[in-house]
Amino acid sequence: MVTVAVVGAGGWGKNLVRNFAGLPNSRLKTICDLNEQLLAKQQAAWPDVGTTTSFADVLADAEIDAVVVATTASTHFDLARQALEAGKHVYVEKPMTLAVEDAEALVAAADTAGLTLMVGHLLEYHPCVLKLKELIDAGELGRLYYAYMHRLNLGVVRKDENAWWSLAPHDVSVALFLLGAEPATVTSQGQAYLRQGVEDVVFTQLKFADGRMVNIHVSWLDPHKMRKITLVGTDRMVTFDDMEATEKIRVYDKAANVKAGSVDYADAITLRQGDIKIPFVKGDEPLRIECQHFIDCVANGRTPRSDGRDGLRVVRVLDAATRSLKAGGAPVAL
Repeated sequence: MVTVAVVGAGGWGKNLVRNFAGLPNSRLKTICDLNEQLLAKQQAAWPDVGTTTSFADVLADAEIDAVVVATTASTHFDLARQALEAGKHVYVEKPMTLAVEDAEALVAAADTAGLTLMVGHLLEYHPCVLKLKELIDAGELGRLYYAYMHRLNLGVVRKDENAWWSLAPHDVSVALFLLGAEPATVTSQGQAYLRQGVEDVVFTQLKFADGRMVNIHVSWLDPHKMRKITLVGTDRMVTFDDMEATEKIRVYDKAANVKAGSVDYADAITLRQGDIKIPFVKGDEPLRIECQHFIDCVANGRTPRSDGRDGLRVVRVLDAATRSLKAGGAPVAL
């Protein structure tokens, strides 16, 4: 049994409260938030769980094994650092930090203390993303050429972080997870239409050393609500549409084949149009899978899939894109 405190119970935090309270080998002891009205609602929902507005109380409680940080992104580093220094295992929501050096410091602190540090890269635990990884690793797509991802909606407009830092951690983490590598260069362009200095829409391209490419489009100023990933390979193509209630993944038996040594342009490239397959994927809640993974890693001493180093890799890409944005879209090398 792992005893847990959740810090930050509004917004996404309430979903973490629900999951850690419901796992069989997790004991949610404390909910911490500065908002007393929100704490009162949580207390009514979970009468056996204590509440506090003091983070110091959480750190001082020797019964608490792990701290879940689900506060605003600007506070992630300081709260996670304090928890690690207090000897607590840490789950911190994405983005892990807002600066590369802070992410490096958290990884070092967890290593030094021998503690579990996990980042809430939810989509790395989504059954459909795991299916995409399975298809790639099994060679079903052939050699992956490129991917593109859309994360669009009208709202929620934020004032303390732009659309890139708010939305793109999901897609960056998935890109690095699926491709199993970090990009060589990052190129990014965007525009702030609603609030000066806070980009509402961002287009970013990740180019990898082997020629693979990922394009990420994020926006909270768009008529469409989209959560979609497309992968294009030498043998097949696949889409994952998270807005679909069922049949989220479609595998297209389509490809363009190049004939080696052909001198006739008309015969050099042939297009194949085949069947569309919809594989069955069990619809388990990704957040519950993720929370259970954290508890299991704390209990058994295993390294989480989305550990601190994974979080650091994502922050490096987010930071590189930010520098490219500020440089008018100039490529930034990693």
